[in-house]
Amino acid sequence: MKTVVTGARGFVGKKLVRELVAKGHQAVGIDLSPAPPGPSPEGLTHIQADTAREGAWQQEAADADAVVNLAGVSIFKRWNSAYKNYMLNSRVLTTRRVTEALSSGAVLASASAAGYYGDTGEKEITEKNGPGADFLARVCVEWEGEALLAARKDARVALMRFGVVLDRDGGALKEMLLPFRLGLGGPLGSGRQWFSWIHARDLVRAVLFVLENPQASGAFNFTSPEPLRNKEFASALGAALGRPAVIPLPGPVLRLAMGEMAGAVLGGQKVLPARLLKAGFVHEFPDMGRALASIAGKRGNAG
Repeated sequence: MKTVVTGARGFVGKKLVRELVAKGHQAVGIDLSPAPPGPSPEGLTHIQADTAREGAWQQEAADADAVVNLAGVSIFKRWNSAYKNYMLNSRVLTTRRVTEALSSGAVLASASAAGYYGDTGEKEITEKNGPGADFLARVCVEWEGEALLAARKDARVALMRFGVVLDRDGGALKEMLLPFRLGLGGPLGSGRQWFSWIHARDLVRAVLFVLENPQASGAFNFTSPEPLRNKEFASALGAALGRPAVIPLPGPVLRLAMGEMAGAVLGGQKVLPARLLKAGFVHEFPDMGRALASIAGKRGNAG
């Protein structure tokens, strides 16, 4: 199967293209960043392109059996009006360009986020729940709306609503490891907000699962079946590193440092992967203890 991956040089994209090639797929990685130095592995082609713009790269998407759409700039920046537009456009315009190019009968697995649901407090959330009303929720609604247009071409569309992706090599956890190793880690805000997460290894496996399962369409929560509260996560990470994790970071301090983006970490969702589980997906790292043991333990055990 020829699979095109947009955002292929990102945190998740790099892991996914390696796994696709390892499983015998022909993979084409497309990213604004250049290919890494040296020869690419057999079966992998890198193309440097701005996927928010029309271009020759779209022919690769047109020729593909499947496209995994991961492109989008990081939300972990201080937000202003210009950067919020950049976050939205990097996702919506890339998805539009992909759906324009997609061939009839192809598969589109398009990233979204658990932020689709907004801050949901104590409520358990599955794919049946509707969207929130904050900025990130509105981004996800527009992002998913562009992907769903591919169904007009008889494409099978899977919407992948990612929780916080945990791994040593990138994402939120990479930024947390140093302060926690120094004994300076702790819960954010009250610590009572729910934290929905997924180990990077399980996320990559779940992407392949929806690509290879012809019945997999619609929205899927890419999260662990065992969400936990932020203070429980902080405690588990501290224990995995053998360090205390008792220094809270108050909400007002976070808002001062991060601005509007602080709402994304001070709010929470108890998001469950109901449709993935019903389809038969089995997490390798369902609980936080096992996940952090693979990530924060010995280098050779990293997931």
